Amino acid sequence: MPIIAIVSQKGGSGKTTLAVHLGTRAAQAGHESCVIDTDPQATAAAWGDWRGDFLPVVVTSPPARLGRTIESARKNGVDFIVIDTPPHADAAAREAIKQADIVLIPTKPRAFDLHALEPIADLVEFANKPAFVVLNGVPAGATVLTKDARRAAKNMGLDICAVELGDRAAFHRSSAKGETAAEIDPDGKAAKEIEKLWKWLTKKLG
Repeated sequence: MPIIAIVSQKGGSGKTTLAVHLGTRAAQAGHESCVIDTDPQATAAAWGDWRGDFLPVVVTSPPARLGRTIESARKNGVDFIVIDTPPHADAAAREAIKQADIVLIPTKPRAFDLHALEPIADLVEFANKPAFVVLNGVPAGATVLTKDARRAAKNMGLDICAVELGDRAAFHRSSAKGETAAEIDPDGKAAKEIEKLWKWLTKKLG
């Protein structure tokens, strides 16, 4: 059962958007997928409420009970889990990383956001888990900006996902409806980027 942890110390990095899109894409691939929301703000859980009875299932869990929540999900037939974590919370990130098979670290390609990668880099190095920075909210034509961001992440010892997510209105519009970009605009750029990310992720998971 693959477990994906989405972690970042920076608020607004796109963790929840990434979590619900990957959880939904897993369901579309035939998985019994679940998003576990460990953020006290429960944004992913709110998205799940708006979505209704469609997969992925979204459950909340305090970080201290994450292991038990995962075990309960497994017993209920879940075979693909995405963990959404809060910002500014080392304990939650540490627990999610411990449980994960792979860690994704979304970040916008800006100096303050990149600075927030440093504590996460330390956590994943200590846990010895595969982890990849996902450049998110990338402005159109920002070639130099993303090149600098990739260099900064590499200098921290972090690997970088080959797929970038642009600053797309479809991500924001779909989230407000309990949907995903592919569900409101199947042929749009946001949907295509998520599809590329999904294919990349499945290869990494083997």
